[in-house]
Amino acid sequence: MKSFFPLPSPKLLPVLDPGFRPPVLAHRAYAQMVEKAGGGLPLVLTVERDRGIISRYETRILPWDHPKAAANYFFVERLVKFLVWQWGGWRVTVAGSPELARFLAHTYSAEGVRAFDAELWGDQVYNHEFTVESVSVDAAPPATPVPGSEVRLDWTGWRIGFDLGASDRKAAVVKDGELARNPDGTPLFSEEYPWDPRPQSDPNYHFEKINEILRLAEKRIREVDPGARVQAIGGSAAGIYVNGRPRIASLFRGIEDREVFEAEIAPLFERIREDWGGIPFRLENDGDVTALAGAISLADGAVLGLAMGSSLAGGYVDERRCIAGWMNELAFVPVDYNPAAPEDEWSRDRGAGAIYFSQQAVGRLIPVAGIEIRDIPEGALPERLVRVQELMAAGDERARKIYETIGRYFGYAVAQFCDFYSPVRHVEVLGRVMTGEGGQVILDEARTVLEAEFPALADAIDFYEPGEQEKRHGQAAAAAHLPEA
Repeated sequence: MKSFFPLPSPKLLPVLDPGFRPPVLAHRAYAQMVEKAGGGLPLVLTVERDRGIISRYETRILPWDHPKAAANYFFVERLVKFLVWQWGGWRVTVAGSPELARFLAHTYSAEGVRAFDAELWGDQVYNHEFTVESVSVDAAPPATPVPGSEVRLDWTGWRIGFDLGASDRKAAVVKDGELARNPDGTPLFSEEYPWDPRPQSDPNYHFEKINEILRLAEKRIREVDPGARVQAIGGSAAGIYVNGRPRIASLFRGIEDREVFEAEIAPLFERIREDWGGIPFRLENDGDVTALAGAISLADGAVLGLAMGSSLAGGYVDERRCIAGWMNELAFVPVDYNPAAPEDEWSRDRGAGAIYFSQQAVGRLIPVAGIEIRDIPEGALPERLVRVQELMAAGDERARKIYETIGRYFGYAVAQFCDFYSPVRHVEVLGRVMTGEGGQVILDEARTVLEAEFPALADAIDFYEPGEQEKRHGQAAAAAHLPEA
């Protein structure tokens, strides 16, 4: 089949997936084509999200009289897909190519192949119709400076941080910029409480269960400092949030009526803040707060956090240890350009991140590796992952091949992500897929890929795995630093 867009084969093919074609290599091959064509044409892409905030990406495309100019369409469609899920947004401006703007407008229409993306980001997240606009290069909107959330550890007083997951709620007490501790060195209050939020149809359940752990933390503070006042609360939660307002989150899946969701769930954390007298309060997505916890532990910024669990979660803290407010939904970004790559069940796109770096990846590779697990249903991915981990611990070479394959995927994906997140000095990795010996195999293979294909990057970044103490206490404690007060 004829192909206009270059899809180089990697030097280190994933052992169970020889058809894998990394975007990072394809982009570099395409850039070489553009350079050989005299430098090509300038193209500026911008994405607008809430409050008129604009992010901007500049590149170059092949001249339209080039024999392989059709490659421009594939390149820009994949690029916009990545940027929209990295930044979040409802308006894309294409500066420098009316042809590509018309193409993308149809692609992100109800009849287009990215209808899922357009509806999610436009109607559900930002309450705007997703639009694509065409302007000249000179008229491209400038990027909007966005104040970050710089990690300050020099504040004084009492704060509470919390983290909301699908199965537990965590809360921690932080004092004078550090996790508060008892005289024996144990945390004063860093606890987790089980809950089952997803089937709950009563919005008040969520208010009461979240506020409950905050009040328990306050009670503990008052036990050691009766006159104390909680000065700020910061939190993290799984899902998509805009200015602290839930837009899409599995935690609130039980609220099926969208009108009820908008009236009761969207302002949920504003209601909690009001219950606390309007003190400084800030909520961010859990991926960013994970990266923030890593930055605090490392005493450095430029941290890209990646969690391989039920899906792929991402977060980024820049060199100043600030959060940019991006969405970082890397589960849906393309990480494989193979036309026959597996299809994501939600977006119907191929080569999406979650299929390569999560329990879904392990489940997909089990039969390819020649492993039969007849006593566990195919949909029971956590249990099937545990079985593969047990096989790995027993020295099963088939299980090792699964981790080696994911590791090679990961090396190329890290190089790809570093083209969009800059600078990156630390890649923080965690999640159930990284548990056990298999996690070490993933990192070893990723390092081998970087050394073979991207030596400068291999020298510039390190992989960081948080310890058990940080996993238990770090994220909720880090969230306490979010409010600017």
